[in-house]
Amino acid sequence: MTADAQGSTASVGKAAVAVLLGAAIFIVDTLTPLDYAIAVLYVLVVLLSADFLEERGIWSVAFICIGLTVVGFLVGHVENFTTGAVVRFAISLCAIMVAAFLELSNKSANGRLASQAALLDLTHDAIFVRDPANIITYWNRGAEQLYGWTAGDAVGRHANDLLKTRFPADLARINACLIESGRWEGEVTQTKRDGSDVTIQSRWSLQRDRHGKARATMETNSDVTQHRAAEQNLRKAQAELAHVTRVTTLGELAASIAHETSQPLAAIVSNGEAGMRWLNREAPNVDAAKASLEKMVGSARRAHEVIARLRALARRSDAELLPISLNEVIEECLALIHREMEDRRIELELSMDPSLPTILGDRVQLQQVIINLVMNAMQAMTRPGAPRLLRITTGAESADADMAVLQVIDTGTGFAPEVADKLFTAFQTTKTDGMGMGLSISRSIVEAHSGQISASPNPRGGAIFVVRLPVDRKRGEA
Repeated sequence: MTADAQGSTASVGKAAVAVLLGAAIFIVDTLTPLDYAIAVLYVLVVLLSADFLEERGIWSVAFICIGLTVVGFLVGHVENFTTGAVVRFAISLCAIMVAAFLELSNKSANGRLASQAALLDLTHDAIFVRDPANIITYWNRGAEQLYGWTAGDAVGRHANDLLKTRFPADLARINACLIESGRWEGEVTQTKRDGSDVTIQSRWSLQRDRHGKARATMETNSDVTQHRAAEQNLRKAQAELAHVTRVTTLGELAASIAHETSQPLAAIVSNGEAGMRWLNREAPNVDAAKASLEKMVGSARRAHEVIARLRALARRSDAELLPISLNEVIEECLALIHREMEDRRIELELSMDPSLPTILGDRVQLQQVIINLVMNAMQAMTRPGAPRLLRITTGAESADADMAVLQVIDTGTGFAPEVADKLFTAFQTTKTDGMGMGLSISRSIVEAHSGQISASPNPRGGAIFVVRLPVDRKRGEA
């Protein structure tokens, strides 16, 4: 049997009971000489009718009961209108009217609550209410669709036991925050009826009684599982693109790399030959041979350092945030592109603050940002006869030195002020042969380090790029 059929049968049964009860009260009130306000019992008939009738029907039943009360009073007291009988008659009429009025008021209030609850069923969010003992008292249609449990299954169950909620912090601290502010918002992991996990953006609102004590908590939950998966895929795609860009940049620096590696290798060969000559003499000069060997070791270490930096830039790896010196990262980058700067006849003006605090960052990713900015600056300074001055500065920003600032300033072609905001957009470039990905990737890397990157025209011609990165507070405090 369907729910509608069951409801119809129950209404018919209640109507039959109301009719029989009304008839019984009328007979007793009319035919018995009891000195009691029997007609007051018509209130029960009104209350029963309120379960299956609307406003007009309830008033109709109330007036029928009043009519029966009047008839019973007249029949039973036609020859003897005593004061007590009249008082009982008046009390019965008042009771019937008051019962009808209160029942209609209650029905109206319940109707408003039902309408409000129906509105909650229209939302796609999962909404449920739990009492201070964490027992679910309300479960909307969105919750049924998200978790798989019907309202009948969920109401009365312990919320955390049902959903197996895993919180981002200690639950006691979360509840303390909820009690203090009346609200809490965070990301949790919950389990659906089929056993699968979902990532939920959860918002809690606390309802208090008139004494300020917690009365109920309403949770509004949104499924962000696919959104988080999309973010994860986007981060992977950005990492792949950043890796390709690094390798492309290394290709552009091929001449500089060859120079940086050939110098120490040539020095090794030269010092090795010199050492052999010192040892092959009739009177071997051991001290001179030893000095040559020491130079060979130094050159070999230099070559190893260059190759290690190249391998770090070329390899594909996840970001690793560690305390590093921004000045050291810049020096490592300049060592890689030193030859390129010489070939382009770039004059470098370097001003780095030796007291600059360490930052928390990924060395390889920050090298990519710096190399990209410096390469862009050098490529912009190609006009014949124009100055080719590149300034790189570092320093601390604000009195508390909570931000490390890197500036790359060139005297190149520059850009119009109105395109400053577009420079960091993917596929936007001012170079005829550029792809427009370098600055976009640089911005993603800097923002992933909780920093900011900006650009502005150089008043003297060219461009100014500024990178702000938060310092490592914990290391500074230590």
